[in-house]
Amino acid sequence: MDKLKIAHEYREGTQRKHTWDSGWVPEAVELLLPKALPAAKPKDTKPEAKKPNVVLILADDMGYADVGCHGCKDIPTPHIDSIAKNGVRFTDAYASAPWCSPSRAGLLTGRYQQRFGYEFNPTGAEGQGLPLTEVTLADRLKANGYATGIVGKWHLGRDEKRIPTARGFDEFFGFLGAQHSYLPAGGRAAGRAAIYRGTEAVREPEYLTDALGREAAAFIEKHKAKPFFLYLPFNAVHIPMEAMDKYLKRFGDIRDERRRTYAAMQSAMDDAIGTVLKKLRDSGLEENTLVIFLSDHGGAAGSRTPNGALNTPLRGAKLDLYEGGIRVPLLLQWKAKLSEGTTFRQPIIHLDLFPTILAAAGVDVKADWKLDGVNLLPHLTGETSVAPHDLLYWRMGNQFAVRKGNWKLVRNDEKPAQLYDLVADIGETTDLSAKHPLTFKELETAWKAWNATLAEPLWGGRRSK
Repeated sequence: MDKLKIAHEYREGTQRKHTWDSGWVPEAVELLLPKALPAAKPKDTKPEAKKPNVVLILADDMGYADVGCHGCKDIPTPHIDSIAKNGVRFTDAYASAPWCSPSRAGLLTGRYQQRFGYEFNPTGAEGQGLPLTEVTLADRLKANGYATGIVGKWHLGRDEKRIPTARGFDEFFGFLGAQHSYLPAGGRAAGRAAIYRGTEAVREPEYLTDALGREAAAFIEKHKAKPFFLYLPFNAVHIPMEAMDKYLKRFGDIRDERRRTYAAMQSAMDDAIGTVLKKLRDSGLEENTLVIFLSDHGGAAGSRTPNGALNTPLRGAKLDLYEGGIRVPLLLQWKAKLSEGTTFRQPIIHLDLFPTILAAAGVDVKADWKLDGVNLLPHLTGETSVAPHDLLYWRMGNQFAVRKGNWKLVRNDEKPAQLYDLVADIGETTDLSAKHPLTFKELETAWKAWNATLAEPLWGGRRSK
């Protein structure tokens, strides 16, 4: 087995000594100019012989600028980039929260998580997690004939009614909490840090990112004869910062140790994604599999748990409602239906993936499900040129944001709300609230109307007024 190296380790909620140079200033990352969105493939009038498979891949704390298709120069991501090459890259894709667990709650329900009080990360108290009133994407797909599995980080509840196998997933390999050691020595077979196969705690002998790639490929092999939904939420590149020598050796030219460890961890994740994509190709499933890659929120650059991520040219990071906290890489391929190498520039939110996946699977969305996401397929195939959303909203404690077209109104922390034109000023450097008071008032009024429909947080801080 390859020699393992613990490069750095951080734990949320605790203080650890930082061993790297605090004066590291990253170079700006130049975003590639994307191609225009071409016409979609002709619509097939014949019914599908088989429903498409779905592979939903989630990175953790990954920077907006840290993929090759967004211009990253120091960390090659060939397998992630191949999803953009073979499908669609979204330039203005958002997470519904700048924090891990609320973002996942929105992703797997297709609803603004504040509607059911999931505004903050759980505190660890008994009974916290995704409310039992909510129906997950796995629930919907399982009810429509799909094999469902999760490989990776859950972070939506620990009690027996809230673990993955109680929330629509047939199979589970991974861990239940916010973070986990990547190293075999950390893979305890009991306790809160356990790795589970189903409901049984197990010992894992491999580097965890490698193990997740292995288990994801095994799930595909096991279920290749019928439609499947594989949810693959990596814990990379979340703390603790732990990398294997074989990956660290790829980045000897990166002088900053924190950035080098981040690069090694992300490279391991890209390799694991490559394992999954190869399994799809080798199994003859690539053409009719919807593959989606995104990050759970912005990179943890400068947050209280920095990991070396870059969000250039965006302002802010994880936990912020500036663009750096909520705008994420999002790539989607479905070779049987969507043209390759295309770029979608209109604002979307990851809540849209729920109805989009269901539409691809031939599942009719009911009005009483009260989804906030919209089906993106008509927008991607050229059936409509109307923007998917008129308005997008965010709230976390005293922070709030709303986007309408080019305009964004944001209050981050306790600062007064600011108005930005994101097309002219993607870095949110120039507050235009004094120059455009009517736009400011319009967005503020819209946000207040949305905010009035939301629930009180089930735990954590207080809601914004």
